[in-house]
Amino acid sequence: MSEKNNCHPFLGRVFDLFIPVLSWFLITLPLWLSPFHPALVAYFIIAFDLYFLYNCLETVYYSTLSYNLLHTFDKVPFHELVKEVASQTKNITHFIVIPNYKEPLYKLKETLDHMVANDYPFKTIVLMLAFEKREIDAVEKATEIKKLYGHFFADIIESYHVLEAHEEAGKASNQTAAARIISSYVKEKGLDPKEVVLTICDADSVLPKNYLSYLTNSYVHDKDNIYHFYWAPVLLYNNFWQLPLFIRIQATLSSIMRLAFLSQRDNLIQISTYSVSLWLIHEINYWDVDIIPEDWHVYLQAFFKFGDKVKTIPIYTLIGSDAVFSGNFLKTFASRYEQEKRWAWGVSDIGYALRQSVITPHIPFKTKFKKILFLSKNHLLWPVSFFILTISASIPPLINPAFKNTVLGFLLPQLSGFILTISSSMILVYVYIDINIRKKMRVDTSIASLPLMIIQWYFLPFISFFLSALPALESHTRIILKKNITYKVTEKV
Repeated sequence: MSEKNNCHPFLGRVFDLFIPVLSWFLITLPLWLSPFHPALVAYFIIAFDLYFLYNCLETVYYSTLSYNLLHTFDKVPFHELVKEVASQTKNITHFIVIPNYKEPLYKLKETLDHMVANDYPFKTIVLMLAFEKREIDAVEKATEIKKLYGHFFADIIESYHVLEAHEEAGKASNQTAAARIISSYVKEKGLDPKEVVLTICDADSVLPKNYLSYLTNSYVHDKDNIYHFYWAPVLLYNNFWQLPLFIRIQATLSSIMRLAFLSQRDNLIQISTYSVSLWLIHEINYWDVDIIPEDWHVYLQAFFKFGDKVKTIPIYTLIGSDAVFSGNFLKTFASRYEQEKRWAWGVSDIGYALRQSVITPHIPFKTKFKKILFLSKNHLLWPVSFFILTISASIPPLINPAFKNTVLGFLLPQLSGFILTISSSMILVYVYIDINIRKKMRVDTSIASLPLMIIQWYFLPFISFFLSALPALESHTRIILKKNITYKVTEKV
């Protein structure tokens, strides 16, 4: 967790504990409050169920909206539009940064094969291969990639990050080392950092053909472009039919959530693969090197310096990526658990945001409050939802038998079940969007597999517990106990 502020250590610790402790408070609330105030517990559970239903309806609405917008922007010839304003666009230099560690060479080649097929009309793309020094084969990989792809780019440069004692292993420290080299390169070439766009591209991210043209067109027509991040949804469909059934459900759900997130412009924060001006990254002193989940964190670094000028702008096209796959079910399951735990470690961003809010009087309180509330809601519901939705309604009558004889005690399980049944019906919309989005990404669904595509959702409670709630709760608990996690490279074979 970054401590780059002047907040008192005790207050900082309280901020770090706020959401993790609240998670445990809400999960256990039915157990310790039911003996004394079972009706209050029942009203809390019903309210939570209704809020969950609202979230499901919101997800259906926004995922459908995003799906329709994708169709609309598919028809826009961005490569022609950037030619029409060539006086502005030809001066933009793109640096594609691929942070990687022990990625198979064939995986990097797959990513680059798609990248060089882009329709961007200007040869102003520089590839940055961001390796770790401790990887033995890094230099050999760089040599091979330069030989195969050198003529497609204006230049290919490399960085070999040496992990320092004060740094955490992972994308943030790697990207900072790479971006510092890019800054020196840009200065040497006499380029304007405000006209340099970095695209942080995961080693397995498949950029669509129109990504750079679309991005450039958005950038030059955006008057506040230097303060903005740009993001297209990264959907986990590249290896969809290789995945074990349980992992496939999780990949589908994650992809739909990201799609829904895309059209929520006021709350949009980039994930995984995204673009940003070099000027902004330099102004915030690059990525904090002592944190693990870097995408939301770097947004917060910028937000707490420049306030609500900082936004993430949606790019309505699709980036493909691999879901976790380690070759067999047990290894894949374990890897997916570790990945979810690492993502959930982003709850540490809330402590960071609260500390920064204390020392940033130049940003209006309301602006900071709305941002922190959004972060808190996401990270609180992550571990809590499963427990409240599945088992909480049965606890008050069980712990307090007298409550079972009341009208509310009798109705609670039935009412809760009814609300969840309505919520579960949204799965039909998810299935429809999932099939059509995968078709758009050339991942077809055979007619024979359709029944299984619906039946598999019955396993969702199992998946939600083991691959969402439990790893998230472990991350929250580790923060309470001051037991950090270490970055583990997600295996994708």
